[in-house]
Amino acid sequence: MRVKCILCDQINKLEDETLEAKRLRNRPIHTYMCTNCHERIRIRTEERKKSTSFHLYQTPKEVDEF
Repeated sequence: MRVKCILCDQINKLEDETLEAKRLRNRPIHTYMCTNCHERIRIRTEERKKSTSFHLYQTPKEVDEF
């Protein structure tokens, strides 16, 4: 299966039997990102988390007593 990275437009080949290929075939909302782009985003996200200006806005979890 030929796939194209959504960020760098690099075309790669995936084996048809892999889980990632199956997800891309069956669920069109899933997109493919090459390992280089994925690693670059992971590193930059970790750098942003370490900075003091990073705020993660999450809704507070409500505790159900029942």
